[in-house]
Amino acid sequence: MRSKPLPRTFYDRSVVQVARELLGKQLIRKTDDGITSGRIVEVEAYKAKGDPACHAARGRTRRNATMFGPPGHAYVYTIHAKFCFNVVTQPEGEPSAVLVRAVEPLDGIELMKHRRSRDKLLDLTRGPARMCEAMALDTTHDAIDLTNDDRLWITDDETYQIKRSQIGSSPRIGISSAQRLKLRYFLRENEFVSGPRWLSHA
Repeated sequence: MRSKPLPRTFYDRSVVQVARELLGKQLIRKTDDGITSGRIVEVEAYKAKGDPACHAARGRTRRNATMFGPPGHAYVYTIHAKFCFNVVTQPEGEPSAVLVRAVEPLDGIELMKHRRSRDKLLDLTRGPARMCEAMALDTTHDAIDLTNDDRLWITDDETYQIKRSQIGSSPRIGISSAQRLKLRYFLRENEFVSGPRWLSHA
């Protein structure tokens, strides 16, 4: 039985709130080869206003058009021939998104290893490009409705509870502007986080 996707109302909120609450949720990907899934352990928020690092900061383009659409859709883009997976937040017309930087592998680990040509568990989904490769995500999945598509969705895990003290925050990784904004959130003790884990509490 398919797990229940998060509703659109979850995404139709402040990008920072959505980013923090995505931690601990499960990202699930279904293909003809099988199902892969992972627990979200690291994210970055990109704000619609006052954030020059956001892809939509200079207006709408063909590349970032999905960010301007309804919340709850996937926004997938390329960088250095690699893919990055985001979720669109806030009301339509307010272009903001959460980059999923890392997940903890749960289901389909052998399939992830095959796709990545790696055997080490820590190498599978620690970092946005690795995660996309392990879960077979690319720009053909841009604009997928995460609330109503059996190929890709995010679900709650009621058995996995997070305390506020477990969430860390830091500046985002690999950006050249708005470097002081602490919009990266992560589970402090999780080894699958791709960047530093010892920074301030969120």
